[in-house]
Formats: sequence, C-alpha cells, structure tokens
Amino acid sequence: MNWTITLLGSASMLLSGCLMSQEARVESDYSYAGQFRRYRTYEFVSGEGLNSDTSRLGEAVRDAIRTRLKVQGYRSSRRKPDLLVNFHLFEGDMRFRGYQQEDFTKWVSNGNAEDEDTPKDARKGYQPVRLLLSEGTLLVTLIDNRSNKAIWNGYASGVSVPAGPRGEMVLRRSVRSIFDQYHVFTAGYLSGQSPVGSDEE
Repeated sequence: MNWTITLLGSASMLLSGCLMSQEARVESDYSYAGQFRRYRTYEFVSGEGLNSDTSRLGEAVRDAIRTRLKVQGYRSSRRKPDLLVNFHLFEGDMRFRGYQQEDFTKWVSNGNAEDEDTPKDARKGYQPVRLLLSEGTLLVTLIDNRSNKAIWNGYASGVSVPAGPRGEMVLRRSVRSIFDQYHVFTAGYLSGQSPVGSDEE
C-alpha cells in the first residue's frame, strides 16, 4: 500500500514536471559590469506580496533560492551583503526587454568585467530583444549592493501557480530552472574551501 502511494506521488510529480517543462520559457541576461567572481554573500530585498515573510509562496521561493545559492558557495549575510536578491511573480502576459549576449558561463569563466576604466571601443554593447512572456513570469534579479545596480536577471515564463502545496512545488521548480542559468560558484568553493557559516542572526 505504501509503495502504491509512493509510486502514485512520484508519477504525479513527474507529470507536473513534464507539463511545466513544456510551458516554461527560461532565460537570463546580465550586466557586463558585474563582478561575478567577487560576490560571496547575499540578502533578500524585503517587500510586499510574494516578497513578504507572511506569504507561504514567497517563503517557498526564498527557501529554493537559499538552497541553490548555498550549493554554489554563497552565504546569507545581513551585514553589507555583496548581493541583494529580489524576485517578483507577474501574472498573465507581459512584454519584457532582454538582451542578446554572449553565453553567460563563458563570459564569467573568461574573467571578463567592465568598469569605468574600460575603453569605450573595448566595451560590449547591449543589443535589446523584445520578448513576449506569457501566462505568468517569475523574475529573479541579483543586485550589486555596492553599486546598487542590477547585474543579473533570470526569468521563467509560463509559470501557472495553483493554490496550495502544488503552487509551492511549481515555484521551487521554477527557481531551480532559473538558477540553472547562473553557473557561478564563489571563489575557492569548488576547490574545497567551504564558505563561512551564515551570519544572518
């Protein structure tokens, strides 16, 4: 009996995963000024709605982001975090301006970054692309706390969030899909240098 329940539950999760993978469109864009190898700590931007601590759906998103960032070597910090994390769930269709860019992983692995000293003729140009994102979009933005500028956007469209636990599951899966676009581990983490524990308290 227990095996039957387990198998039915697994089949249900696989089915919902297949449905989401068919509908969701996951993309990202980034700032050439992002110092991606420097970032080690983060904190969430507080707000209302999904960002609110009283929202179960908001907590599901935050928990999924925390889990993913921890896997990549980041730690939460309320004291001058390197990154501020913001997210928003848009309902229905929306028009969004993205950018046609070099592969993000390649950009970071090459150690590229632009700053005020980068000659104008050596700077990458931003080529805007207008997108129509449909049926709900979860947008996650990483902000450089020092410059207060957004340095990375990841977004999944076609995210339909049903009520109850299934909605939380859909959002967690959407977060994982979004962060599959953000292949950045903190310096030294992959070589076995564990990050210092959270100083959230």
